[in-house]
Amino acid sequence: MKLRTRLLIAFAYILLAVIVALEVPLALNLNRRALAELQAQALAQAQAVGQSLETTIGPRGFGRNIQPTVQGLAGELASDREIRVIVTDGAGRLLADSAGTGRLGESYESRPEIEQVLRRRTPVRTVRFSDELGQRILATAVPILQQGRVVGTLRITQGLDSVRAEVRRTMFGLIAVGLAGLIAGLVIAWAMAGSLSRPLSRLARAAHRLGEGDLGARSNVRERGEIGEVAQTFDAMADRLEANVRAQREFVANASHQLRTPLTGLKLRLEAARGRAGEGDLARTLEAAEREADRLAGIVDRLLVLARRGETGEPAPTSSLDEAARAVVERWEDRARAAGASISVVGDGGWVGTRREDVDQIFDNLIHNALTYASGPLRIELGAADGQALVAVEDRGPGIPASDRERVLERFSRGQSAPPGGSGLGLAIVAELARRSGGDVRITDGNHGGTRVEVRLPVSP
Repeated sequence: MKLRTRLLIAFAYILLAVIVALEVPLALNLNRRALAELQAQALAQAQAVGQSLETTIGPRGFGRNIQPTVQGLAGELASDREIRVIVTDGAGRLLADSAGTGRLGESYESRPEIEQVLRRRTPVRTVRFSDELGQRILATAVPILQQGRVVGTLRITQGLDSVRAEVRRTMFGLIAVGLAGLIAGLVIAWAMAGSLSRPLSRLARAAHRLGEGDLGARSNVRERGEIGEVAQTFDAMADRLEANVRAQREFVANASHQLRTPLTGLKLRLEAARGRAGEGDLARTLEAAEREADRLAGIVDRLLVLARRGETGEPAPTSSLDEAARAVVERWEDRARAAGASISVVGDGGWVGTRREDVDQIFDNLIHNALTYASGPLRIELGAADGQALVAVEDRGPGIPASDRERVLERFSRGQSAPPGGSGLGLAIVAELARRSGGDVRITDGNHGGTRVEVRLPVSP
């Protein structure tokens, strides 16, 4: 997971926790406050109506006009909510009902709020479920007093669905505000995370390019703080690394170049001396010395190849493996015939994203290595493996022990059972050129004995 994504998730978690910690208690408090305000308002209304009824009671108690009066009061109270108003006498019998006259005379003493008012002579507020309405209701009941005694009760009931709907609307508003705050916070967090991750991404890309061999790769990060210090340290390290590697390659190139002149002169003198020596031990000694001079010249040439191929980073052109295979057969056919060997090519290689001169060096070193340590037919196989182009050279020589196969790919390393001669650079050059192109080298046993060297190269896009 990318750093920017991880930072964004961390910011989102913190913002969400803060929003929930703030809004959940606020929503609960709003719900409680709305219910408390409704209860206070209902009690005030009930007491006001009760007092007005007390003034209308005559010496003989409730008159006949109580039903129209109660219906009018209920109409005034139910301006915004569905409210029901009932009046009972001191025994709990229904005297007036804003819902109609159908139940007049019924006993309401069993209603808990009316029973408590008649018993305690104090106002009662309760929230309970009404089977008749199928919802929770707020019931407020007050006593109607006349000369200090309870002559009746007044009860006002109203459903809580409308209150809860208002609370829900308020909570939805809080949720919308919270979501807006979360989105705004995430936008800010995305920008902040980008400002932190961008220099690190540039530093990572520069490190990757440097690891791939681009010695000129630099982060060029000019940030302050710890990230800037890391980037400056990386750039300084890359400067020192580039200077050291260039110095080493220049030394190898200069030394190899300077050695070629005296080697050429030595070879000419040995050839001239061998021509004058005629036959005998001296001639054979001079001939052996000339072969050693040729071997030393080959080592110098390979060192020059390593020095020239030391720098990468620019895009590699494409080259055809089939053309390179035909060319290597033409170059080595005479030497293979003189060594009692033959070279054949099978398969189709296609195009690879590697320089043609690098491909030629790979082929030349593989064929030279095979002719040096093996005789008989050599087989060049072209094809594909694991999504890459395959170049395999197989001989029928003594083979390379499994314990030596990794070591022979290193510079100046030769197998423990290898015969005298050779520089230990051929397979090392093949491995280095393949890896710098994005491929690799594998050494296995041949199908008919001997050694099979497989080189995998990236396919040209």
